[in-house]
Amino acid sequence: MIAGALEPYEGALRDRTTLDLTTDDGRVVPLDIDRYLAEPDVADGSVLDRCTGPVLDVGCGPGRMVRALAERGIPALGVDIAQVAVELAVRRGALALPRDVFARLPGEGRWRTVLVLDGNSGIGGDLGGLLGRLRQVVGPRGLLVVESGSRTPGTHEVLTARFAGGGPAFRWGVASADVIAVVAEQSGLVAQERWACNGRDFVALRRAG
Repeated sequence: MIAGALEPYEGALRDRTTLDLTTDDGRVVPLDIDRYLAEPDVADGSVLDRCTGPVLDVGCGPGRMVRALAERGIPALGVDIAQVAVELAVRRGALALPRDVFARLPGEGRWRTVLVLDGNSGIGGDLGGLLGRLRQVVGPRGLLVVESGSRTPGTHEVLTARFAGGGPAFRWGVASADVIAVVAEQSGLVAQERWACNGRDFVALRRAG
């Protein structure tokens, strides 16, 4: 992501304020800052119940999932490019590192579960590239759990977005669960399960072959 683009997001996490994404075509996409900072909800619980350690949470934010996994006795690590998010995660007792998913990550190819939640399937605006990268990160028999960015079937968009209030623009993707399953197959993954919980959609993927 372009330098400086994350400053509004980091400020919202630090100050517990609301924040929206705005797109070049005029849409406003609210970010659920309160949920990121809260304890895991019932939908998060449906993901936690499917996790086998060790777990990598990509775009972990303030670390609610990583801490919840640790409380269950499941080893977990969060990575995020937002330094404030990592600091908040560590402060709440989660193990987290400042890392870009496209850079070298600890334990590549050995993670039993990899999580991509809270809209992070949109990273870089290239769903196929992201899933292909995550295929390298998850272990041969591991599980990749991806949350969809849209509940409308057939949605697959690449947006130019920025955080409300200004700052550099960046590419962001939005895809529904059915599209994630199809693109995953093209990226060497197979959809094992799809489920919905509390207004959120998830896809569980495994490496093909």
